[in-house]
Amino acid sequence: MGSAPRRTYSSKPTYSAPSSSSTSGVKIGVRAGLNVADVQGDAVKTFTDLAGYAPDGAVTKEMRPGFYAGLYATLPITPNFAIEPGVTYSEKGTVLRGTLPFPALDFLNANVTGTARLAYVDVPVLAKVFVTPGFYLYAGPQASFLVSGKARVEAGALGFTAYKQDFDISSQLRKVDFAAVGGLGYQFENGLGLSAGYDYGLTSLDTGNRFDAQNRVIKVGLNYSF
Repeated sequence: MGSAPRRTYSSKPTYSAPSSSSTSGVKIGVRAGLNVADVQGDAVKTFTDLAGYAPDGAVTKEMRPGFYAGLYATLPITPNFAIEPGVTYSEKGTVLRGTLPFPALDFLNANVTGTARLAYVDVPVLAKVFVTPGFYLYAGPQASFLVSGKARVEAGALGFTAYKQDFDISSQLRKVDFAAVGGLGYQFENGLGLSAGYDYGLTSLDTGNRFDAQNRVIKVGLNYSF
């Protein structure tokens, strides 16, 4: 009797991305999550110049929470590399808190808060590399188009708000902001994914070049690929 033919097995490494992501087709998805935004550079001068907010006491700067939501398309190039353009609505800005310079009135806890409330449509074009099954790194350029730019000033004492006013500052901000973005994520086989990233603004926000201040954004969120 002749011996049965011997089977051979390949020792090549397997595709590192989930099987749902292959070079056979484009994947469309949705993403949403939390932004924690700040303005670096002349942030205090930026806001005081634009909104007329000028506390003479101590001023502290805080990050502003917001949200983002949008669509993306994953374009596979090789089994472990893809290009991923997207369109996302994104809230950015910063928060400044000032105390009034009257020590005799400290018991009133009088304060002024200024919030830069900026909204953009972000258009990133990302290079996405799968390092292990499901786990990926991404980086790329991003253009952000200004949708709304407002400065909100609030003043109060004893925990009560006595004054609140919104100022439209969009005419004094650049209509297009450019940034470098990068991050990491994990894509599950069922289409659900997790990601975290950072946007590093490259251009000054002021259209008149009176000060140097750039957007900075930390973001975490969920996505789903169809």
